Parts: sequence; structure tokens; C-alpha cells
Amino acid sequence: MITFEEIKNNEHIKTYIKKADESLIALGYTEHSFAHVTKVSEMAKEILLELGYSKREAELAQIAGYLHDIGNVINRVDHAQSGAVMAFRILDKLGAEPEEIATIIAAIGNHDEKTAVAVNPVAAALILADKTDVRRSRVRNSDLATFDIHDRVNYAVEDSSTKISKDKKSIILNLKINTEISSVMDYFEIFLDRMLLCRKAAEKLNLKFKLIINNQILL
Repeated sequence: MITFEEIKNNEHIKTYIKKADESLIALGYTEHSFAHVTKVSEMAKEILLELGYSKREAELAQIAGYLHDIGNVINRVDHAQSGAVMAFRILDKLGAEPEEIATIIAAIGNHDEKTAVAVNPVAAALILADKTDVRRSRVRNSDLATFDIHDRVNYAVEDSSTKISKDKKSIILNLKINTEISSVMDYFEIFLDRMLLCRKAAEKLNLKFKLIINNQILL
């Protein structure tokens, strides 16, 4: 049975994550390296554990979260699908169980908002963990004067948290945004599709998705 620690310590996987992020640097994207995939993997795991799913299913979500962006090493376009194929080869070679491989690659192949569907609980947890990773530290550009809208929106986020409500009925993304850097409307322009996807992913887990920005409930 493949474990998350085996995935995390695999040198080939480390290389693919590193090289995928280097490709995104060249394209001007925000950070998609180890900080991002580690945060996503931990959040995906915690979402399922908190909702009462098995430790094994949570670990599959953790593995999917860690591998979800490796397809960027091939191309940003269709990276979810190419990443799923890469993950299949890696996991199969490591001797993972076919049923577990299928769950993981389905989640990876369905995480990008253009083609995403929360086809299983692991996929739903991955979508929620990935799309709620909004933070200042993901911005690489240090020159505020040259920020594009993606840089501005992420840099404007001074605090971010994603939590499941105590009654287990909602998952809440709570943001504090510096509106002198970016307006709330800018946030929606960039992230509306992602937030709607989060709503659908939450529904898969019998949750409602809520978005709070500067103490105002917007979704």
C-alpha cells in the first residue's frame, strides 16, 4: 500500500514538481511549487478527516494534492489531464492498488476549473484545497508597479483561512483583503469560476461553500 511519505520523498516526483514550477515561472504564474502542493495536500486530507471519511481516503486526497500540478512540466494547457497520466505511470510503477490509482488520477484530472468535476470525495477535497489557496506569499513579482491583476489580487490578501463549520454544514473561505491594493471586484473577476467550482465541490461533500471577504458574506 503506497503511503504519502513515499510520494513526498520520491526524488522523481520532487523533480517533476520543481521543473513544473520553473515552467510556470517562465509563464509569469504565481507560486505552484512545494509550498503550494504541501498546503493543498494537507488541506485536502484535513477536509476529509474532519467530515468523518476514513484515514485511507484522506491519505489518497493527500497524495492527489501533492501530485496535482505535475502536469505543468509538460504544458499549462490541459495540465490536469497530463498530470493524471503522469501520476498513473508513477503510482503504477510504485505498485499502488489499481482502485486507489483510479481515485487519485480521477481527482487530479478533474481539478482545473475549465474541465473540473467533483467526481468523487477525493476530487472534491482536492478542488476545495487547491482553489482556496489564495495568499500573498504566492506572488513572485516584487515590483508592485508591474503587477498584473493576478498579482494584485493575491498580494492584497493579508490573511486567509479555510475551515469547516462546527456543525459540519459549511466550508468557509475567510479572506482579509487590502482594498488599497486590489478591490473585491478584482477578486471576483479573477476567481468567480473557481468559487462556483468550490460550491459544486462542497455540495459533493454535503456542504455549503461560503466566501467571506473583510467580514462580509459574499457567497
